[in-house]
Amino acid sequence: MLIPVLLFLVGVVLLIKGGDWFVDGATGIAHRFHIPEILIGATIVSIGTTLPEVMVSAGAALSGHGEIAYGNAIGSIICNTSLIAAVTIAIRPSAVNRKPLVLPVVFFFVAAAFYSAVAYFTGNFSRTVGVVLVSIFVVYMVISVIQAKKSLAEKKGEEETETSGSLWKELILLVVGAAVIAVGADLLVDNGTLIAQMLGVPETVIALTFVALGTSLPEFVTAITSLIKGHSSLSLGNIIGANLLNLVFVSGVSTVLSPFPVPNSSQIFGVNTSLAVDIPVMFLAMSIMVFPALIRGKLSRTQGILLLLIYAAFCVFQFAL
Repeated sequence: MLIPVLLFLVGVVLLIKGGDWFVDGATGIAHRFHIPEILIGATIVSIGTTLPEVMVSAGAALSGHGEIAYGNAIGSIICNTSLIAAVTIAIRPSAVNRKPLVLPVVFFFVAAAFYSAVAYFTGNFSRTVGVVLVSIFVVYMVISVIQAKKSLAEKKGEEETETSGSLWKELILLVVGAAVIAVGADLLVDNGTLIAQMLGVPETVIALTFVALGTSLPEFVTAITSLIKGHSSLSLGNIIGANLLNLVFVSGVSTVLSPFPVPNSSQIFGVNTSLAVDIPVMFLAMSIMVFPALIRGKLSRTQGILLLLIYAAFCVFQFAL
């Protein structure tokens, strides 16, 4: 038991460090082209911080552990929103630039509606569903690039801002960070599965809590770093972008590689717990975070505290089953 736990922790550390390097490289490159922070967060940075979920879920699906692939995607969204974003919102509420927030929010709820419809009405994530999810990801990225180009065109003629460091260094950080993330994710999923089996805990619960938290640590590092440096827009954009990518990119890639049914390891009042609790909590947490921000243009400490309470209740419920 000791060795799997140690290797699990090593995987978590590698994920943190790899995510940190990837984000530094990606952000440095993006800043060279003067892309708005919230757009950077919702695209480039969110791709980097979502790589652990991609690696973990894809590896789990290929090894026949569909419960981890499914639970990790939904669990990461819940963790990103009601723990990571909640902490930053509770500590330092801030104003929000609503305009660039609309695109990732709209795409998230459209993707979430499709994802939920598949789960509720078919109970199976087929390869076709995976292709649709990946296609949504591609469309989102294309529109985001178009937005970035418009933003760049609007900035033409403005005084150039200096960028520290070299482009080569940023590219190296990008590549090495991705490689370290891949190794860490592999250690995490392999040993997380072993620990779950030894403890007799259902894989879905482990995926929704421990594995989801572990793969969300890059988002946590990014959020705290952004908060300290006063870049709250980067943090919020990263969380929303990462949540969208968890649905369309993480789940999409996993499903294309190895289709799997919706896990049904536990029930509440005769209904699959995932359908009765996990998906509704995902929608609730995202709604509490984004709709007040879009309506009022700012985040409040009350939102952060409410989201933290939701996450605490969610974790207690999972382990009480």
